[in-house]
Amino acid sequence: MTNSKIIAANGYTVKKITVNAIDGYPLGATIYKAADANSTIILAGATGVPQYFYRHFAEFATQQSISVITFDYRGVGDSAPKHLKNFNMEYLDWAHKDLEAIIDLSAQSKLPLYLLGHSFGGHALGLISNHNKLKAAYFFGTGAGWHGWMPGIEKWKVWTMWHIIAPIITGIYGYLAWKRLGMGEDLPHGVYRDWKRWCRFPQYFFDDSKMPQVHSLFESVTLPICAANALDDKWAMPTSRDAFMKGYKNSVVESKDIDPLAINANGIGHMGYFRKAAIPLWQDAVDWFGCQ
Repeated sequence: MTNSKIIAANGYTVKKITVNAIDGYPLGATIYKAADANSTIILAGATGVPQYFYRHFAEFATQQSISVITFDYRGVGDSAPKHLKNFNMEYLDWAHKDLEAIIDLSAQSKLPLYLLGHSFGGHALGLISNHNKLKAAYFFGTGAGWHGWMPGIEKWKVWTMWHIIAPIITGIYGYLAWKRLGMGEDLPHGVYRDWKRWCRFPQYFFDDSKMPQVHSLFESVTLPICAANALDDKWAMPTSRDAFMKGYKNSVVESKDIDPLAINANGIGHMGYFRKAAIPLWQDAVDWFGCQ
């Protein structure tokens, strides 16, 4: 692990670091350290979303005596290589190589350790071997990914993206050039390949005959989980969440359906969980962690 600049602000410090993944790959991470921290939250982000997007939540948590560590999965943001073309990896490397290393590092503080997962972050918990170092997990917008769970025209937009647009743009560039579609960070070809395959199935990779190991991996997780999904999250509706969360058979899973109007938000969608209008949701997550 290497450190860079430390910035003091409002009773907490922000430290950008490099963490070696389980296989040695360098990951860009940021520690938001509360001056009087009594616990730590690891923020495992969504696919194609850089860690900087989660800074407002991290700053909020530090004001409640909670330190937060954010990071970029390999191939994304501060963990991206100079060129994505011919960058070889598998989608699940983000879990058992990247997230595992972040958990190992964070656990060294001996403070209670929690996982806050956004979308893929809720998948990643079931794919790691060191989940026993976590006390509890809270997910926003985690679902099964199958277009059939999506409402109305959204399902056809996603089907078109997977079967027409994405294959063309990936064939041209050698990676999923999402920035050109205005959909987030560019993604390595391996992420595109695996993600597209699993989104064919109603229960995601649980339905993939080539992935029989995921059942036992998820069944080994026993920590408490809360899974919150907005009613207007077209990519991860509550029905999609419920289909995926069946995999956590041996965890006590609490499901929450979020009405955007209840927090005076015009909309939440798949990304609004971590915009400033969602502060009431952040408080709910922090309070829930405190009760575990």
